[in-house]
Amino acid sequence: MAMIKADQITRSLLDDLMGRDGHNLCVRLWDGTCWPDDDKPREAILVLNHPGALRAMFLPGTEVSLGEAYLYDDFDVEGDIEAVFDVAESLQQNVADLQAKLRLAPRLLRLPAERQQHSAPRGRAELDGRTHGVERDRQAIRYHYDVSNDFYQLWLDSRMVYSCAYFSSVNDDLDTAQARKLDYICRKLRLQPGQRLLDIGCGWGGLVLHAAQHYGVDATGITLSSPQAELANERIAAAELTERCRVLVQDYRELNAAQPYDALVSVGMFEHVGQALLPVYFRQAWNLLRPTGVFLNHGIASRATDPPMRGRRAARSFSDAYVFPDGELVPISTTMRVAEETGFEVRDVESLREHYAMTLRHWVRRLEAHHEQALQCVDEPTYRVWRLFMSGSAQGFTVGRLNVYQTLLVKPGVRGASGQPLTRQNWYNGENEPTP
Repeated sequence: MAMIKADQITRSLLDDLMGRDGHNLCVRLWDGTCWPDDDKPREAILVLNHPGALRAMFLPGTEVSLGEAYLYDDFDVEGDIEAVFDVAESLQQNVADLQAKLRLAPRLLRLPAERQQHSAPRGRAELDGRTHGVERDRQAIRYHYDVSNDFYQLWLDSRMVYSCAYFSSVNDDLDTAQARKLDYICRKLRLQPGQRLLDIGCGWGGLVLHAAQHYGVDATGITLSSPQAELANERIAAAELTERCRVLVQDYRELNAAQPYDALVSVGMFEHVGQALLPVYFRQAWNLLRPTGVFLNHGIASRATDPPMRGRRAARSFSDAYVFPDGELVPISTTMRVAEETGFEVRDVESLREHYAMTLRHWVRRLEAHHEQALQCVDEPTYRVWRLFMSGSAQGFTVGRLNVYQTLLVKPGVRGASGQPLTRQNWYNGENEPTP
């Protein structure tokens, strides 16, 4: 009788939460029956694994609790998990609304309080110290990146580039698109043999290795992750490039170059800086560059119309708890203002939004295809963290809630000299053009 009542309450709640059409989802209950009970094709199946699943998902009314209900198997998703995010935002907003809570809470409370076991070795990120202080940033980076090199190797490309690829066609494979991105960055920087390049937040060293191999530069990468640096330097040694390519475990604020760099690049690290530290970040880049030197800053951005995130939020996001603790996204207009206030000249801004959505879908498919191998490196909740956040991010880039920009900045020389050619010809066809 209790199970029948839970079934009725669950179906009633689903009617209110999702409407009878169910959008692109159907829901399979713990007894194998489905809602809605029609034969309409759906992109994904939301699987409720026990009678108290909706209570576990929605009664706390927070983004973190909904994410944890997935991590710890109160519910699962079969099929295209990205399709879930087409309705997840509206569901979360509906449940968070006070009137909706009052309407839904009595029925949610009538569902069983049973839950799946909510514990895992990794758990929520709990950081110590001043936000965006050097030591706290080290903790944040270690939490995300020091999971397992083997885990990342399962679903990244062969160079282990953990940032947006650059596609010329929807049919490009991931390795081709990532190699094209690395080369595109090197051409934007107009690298020449013998120049000195610094990669801030270099990951596993894919870009510095590419630049040293194909452009003849002396390349240094820095990261706060020791496992990343170890693997990067192993790859550099295997390529016999240790004399002019290396990866160091170092914070960007700790660099004090005796000789300025010809070019700086930062790809996928900018989100960890924090809005309050942007003046420090750009000032350090300015100090590390020679006059007419170039800085390519590649980072994810929020929209200027979104509410600002100030300090530690009262309602913690899932990303802050399980993915990128202390991560902050700022509008591109904010980034450009601080860069200009530092003295940089903005030469080019390019959105790669659609490219990141495509990149994330490649990563999710590859992760899902290696589920069993992934569980030899991490536990099931950790696997689900990456499946969830990458799918949600793909949807965010698709609808425009998220964007990613490559911004080319120049440190002007004498009398405003930029050292830049008149056109972008070299970027697109690889042909050099003389500087006026």
